[in-house]
Amino acid sequence: MKRRSFIKKSSSAGLLTLSIPAIPSFSPLVAEMRFGIAEASYVQRRYGKLDSKIYPPFTDSLQMIEHCSSAGFGGVQFSVKGWDAEYAKKVKNRVEELELFLEGQIRLPKDDSDLQRFTAEVSVAKEAGVDILRTACLSGRRYETFDTMGAFQEFRTKSINSLKLAEPVVRKLGVKLAVENHKDWRITEMIEILKLIDSEWVGVNLDTGNNISLLEDPMEVVEALAPYAFTVHLKDMAVTEYEDGFLLAEINLGQGFLDLDKMITVIKNHNPDIRFNLEMITRDPLKIPCLTKGYWATFDEISASELAGFLYKIKKQKSSSPLTVISKNSADDRLALEIENNKASLKYARQRLGFI
Repeated sequence: MKRRSFIKKSSSAGLLTLSIPAIPSFSPLVAEMRFGIAEASYVQRRYGKLDSKIYPPFTDSLQMIEHCSSAGFGGVQFSVKGWDAEYAKKVKNRVEELELFLEGQIRLPKDDSDLQRFTAEVSVAKEAGVDILRTACLSGRRYETFDTMGAFQEFRTKSINSLKLAEPVVRKLGVKLAVENHKDWRITEMIEILKLIDSEWVGVNLDTGNNISLLEDPMEVVEALAPYAFTVHLKDMAVTEYEDGFLLAEINLGQGFLDLDKMITVIKNHNPDIRFNLEMITRDPLKIPCLTKGYWATFDEISASELAGFLYKIKKQKSSSPLTVISKNSADDRLALEIENNKASLKYARQRLGFI
């Protein structure tokens, strides 16, 4: 990957002001230390359809790129849906001017009839300078989407078919496809699929917190998936109990229970030049109803002792204060909180985790 000198600009919008020392130009021997941000970190402003004059919604990726750069982030990971060659050129030029790294997000082809759309989006992303495309097999959550094991197994079959359709396209165009562990696959299931695809062009967008919802220890997830990771969604997490299981929430970096330093070390041991993108989703805590019958419809490999051990960890790690509920806040308050959360996490990443 072509490296450029990187001097991060202070926030012209007053979102973040940090003193950044000059650093030498990047070379292939210098690990990537810019800290990027994923689109989901602005889920309220991008997709929340909130009416605000103070924080008008982002209508396209260029607007988000400008905002994220002025906020101090060193890279972006955004959807490439709807881009054409002209727009891709504008994105490429602006990203280069701002000295950001650029990753894309894309939807897998559903079937043969959707392959043309997928190929066109990969092609235009490549024109924009994207070398990694994040994707996911499931847009929702496994325990909320499927009522039976049969339905889940059908999803698995379709997911494998989609990845088999996608692999020749990304291989031909030279763009890596990073599949997120998106509250769909447990560790063994995901690795099994990756081995089945068996391609250097298909790997993982490693999310550091998602698999807690599937009753897996986040450090074990990182250790298992790091060898396959192309890019990272870095997040911290908080949990607390409720009557049907536990509540799970993204929380500002450094305020949750994840061992971020160790996670970063493990990941970089496998790929020193890997990129990290903040995914701080400002929303109500998610309900993980692991004590209800419906939750278990698609699980048959989790033993009672494993569940008991996991719930014991939840009790030990539970937040000392209530998790933030934002749904009753005004639109402006939600949007302001989203900005402040991203700002606080970026500050922590620079001051405590070694990013620039």
